[in-house]
Amino acid sequence: MTTTDLADRTPVIVAAARTPIGRRGGGLAGLKAVELLRHVLLEVIARGGIEPGDVEQVIGGCVTQAGEQSLNVTRNAWLNSGHDPGVGCTTVDVSCGSGQQANHLVSALIAAGAIDIGIGCGVESMSRVPMGVNLYQGPGHYKAADYPWDDPPHAQFGGAERIAGRQGITRADADAFGALSQQRAAHAWREGRFDREVTPVQAPVVDGDGAPTGEVRTVSRDEGLRDTDVRVLAGLRPNVADGVHTAGTTSQVSDGAAAILWMSLGRARALGLRPRAALAHQVVTGADPYYLLDGPVVATERILRRSGMAIGDVDLFEVNEAFAAVVLNWQQAHDVDPARVNPNGGAIALGHPLGATGTRLLVTALHELERADAGTALVTMCCGGSLGTASLLRRL
Repeated sequence: MTTTDLADRTPVIVAAARTPIGRRGGGLAGLKAVELLRHVLLEVIARGGIEPGDVEQVIGGCVTQAGEQSLNVTRNAWLNSGHDPGVGCTTVDVSCGSGQQANHLVSALIAAGAIDIGIGCGVESMSRVPMGVNLYQGPGHYKAADYPWDDPPHAQFGGAERIAGRQGITRADADAFGALSQQRAAHAWREGRFDREVTPVQAPVVDGDGAPTGEVRTVSRDEGLRDTDVRVLAGLRPNVADGVHTAGTTSQVSDGAAAILWMSLGRARALGLRPRAALAHQVVTGADPYYLLDGPVVATERILRRSGMAIGDVDLFEVNEAFAAVVLNWQQAHDVDPARVNPNGGAIALGHPLGATGTRLLVTALHELERADAGTALVTMCCGGSLGTASLLRRL
């Protein structure tokens, strides 16, 4: 294979979009996950200017694969579109990093020459399929008889508090971070920073019991933003006794979907489409289960080693705000200027539709790179099962 052939196989992003993020029981609660995901799949196809049947595979992330999100929700969303049934579809579960890993896999398929056009995406309707409903027989445990750590249902809350204690992160630190996330998100919406990435959604209105009222509304903005400050946050009850995190410093339960249209560079050129970014490196790694949420620290270390880059070579960062301590811990570990991290707010303000967030972060990072005229972005997440994900985007 020639150098030109290898270059033609380079996976590139040509289109990306996300729905607004709906709060629990909010504007998107009347839509099933297949409908949310269908919306963004068709949107990126339209933005790319291709025919639906040109897509060879769609890989989507979804965490709670039960009920309306079971039986390969990605495939059901595609069939729900009414377009070519010959398009292959897969749904993956890497906990909160599912949507990010979906894009890793699509990119890798293109680089390997298995496909030329694919979509990486993610969806979660937490209003309709609450987190944990797939555990009616209990989780498949990795816990051996001599497993040395706690393994309670609230492990993520406990992990966040353990990290806060280890790093000396206080309630005041967490509250300040939570307020900053809200302020940045509000500023981003005022400046129109999300306008290009968000596609409005027509959704049926539901009543307090979740039944359709017969009305339809257009949801065009993220619903998690709150007019708040540290004084308000200081009055909230902690998630666990004596903990530093509250509802104001923890990611919000949300509904949403996001999608990215990938192509080989050769196919994009042949179709006259502009490549916008490439995935320079990708990582999924494990971390210490006792702290559970150290994944971003470990994944960032690994992706920097693999790329030969230093943290200072990266222009901006999207670190998922599962809990305030997760991002504060990551900033301490890598000595990063907080101004370069989540400049438009994060999951504390915007929300965290589990399977969609990894793709949403990539979509946001891409658009922020273009807005800021910057070159590289690192996206990283903590994930259940003490995993970490990282993606290094390079703008083209």
